[in-house]
Amino acid sequence: MIKFIIQGWIILIVAIAANALVDFIGLKGWYEFLSESNMRKTRFVDYLWLFILYPCILGAGVWLANALTKYLGL
Repeated sequence: MIKFIIQGWIILIVAIAANALVDFIGLKGWYEFLSESNMRKTRFVDYLWLFILYPCILGAGVWLANALTKYLGL
C-alpha cells in the first residue's frame, strides 16, 4: 500500500512541476484548452505540449516512481 502512495506522490509532484512550467512559459494547460470555446486560438505549440510533451513528462514521472519504489524494495 505504501508503494502506491509514494508512486502517487511522485506523479503528483511531477504533474505540479509540469503545470508550473507550462504556466511560466505561457502555454495552455488542459483547463484552458478544455474551457476555451474557440479552437482557433490554440497554437500548434500548445497542441504539441498537451498531446506529446505533457504525456511524456507524466510517463517519465511514472518511470521515476517505479524505479524509486523498486530501489527502496517496496
